[in-house]
Amino acid sequence: MTQKIALVGVNGRMGRALVQAVQEDKSSLLSAAFVRQGSALTGLDAGEVTGFGRLDLPMQDSLDTSLFDVLIDFTRPEATMAYMNACVSAKKPMVIGTTGFSAAELTEMQAAAQQIPIVFAPNFSVGVNLLLGLVAKAAQVLTDYDIEVIEAHHRYKVDAPSGTALRLGQAAADALGWDLNQCAVYGREGITGERPAQQIGFATVRGGDVVGDHTVLFAGLGERVELTHKASSRLTFAQGAVRAAHWLAHQPAGLYDMQDVLGLR
Repeated sequence: MTQKIALVGVNGRMGRALVQAVQEDKSSLLSAAFVRQGSALTGLDAGEVTGFGRLDLPMQDSLDTSLFDVLIDFTRPEATMAYMNACVSAKKPMVIGTTGFSAAELTEMQAAAQQIPIVFAPNFSVGVNLLLGLVAKAAQVLTDYDIEVIEAHHRYKVDAPSGTALRLGQAAADALGWDLNQCAVYGREGITGERPAQQIGFATVRGGDVVGDHTVLFAGLGERVELTHKASSRLTFAQGAVRAAHWLAHQPAGLYDMQDVLGLR
């Protein structure tokens, strides 16, 4: 059965990859494309704007929930919250790849997931989600090693550290029984003193057109173990989001992530 998928923010870098992924998936139909209210792109053809040729799909700046089975959103937190509330009212499932949410927004998302099924993940790559499990296993074995998370993204990314980096740090912290809020350090400067044992450091690099690189470093006395994932195309994330959209069609209300979609739990 063909699933009608709507996208928001199709004119962005990730939006264009999502258009391609939906178009290439034989079980999906790109049924609607939405842009922010008042956008100059309103009414233009989604395919022509994103470089995929005419699709006879005019972009709309008002969310019409009757046009889709599931909504995929990789935009900004404030926009995602508005789209999520509309989906709750219409009882439509949602795939969320947006990052940078506040604690209050995450609480609101958890409440929404009591009414509709939501897949929320900082990274929809199959490889990254496999990496999460490897990081947890390494943390359980390398218990006295220092842990550092290093991530690099393009110059346009607006939040730091990346949601994926935070999720990797959380995987290590959970495996060790640590509270990430207490043990995380986001950058170092000046005379910081010796590194405490129970600490997870985060380092952020921004520049150029880097799609997304993540490394979790386990540094011991005499050796280092590095677990790394490098993304070379946003299509990887888009294909994962489409896979999540299909999976959602068979799920009850709840807050899920790609670990659930891929059966890695």
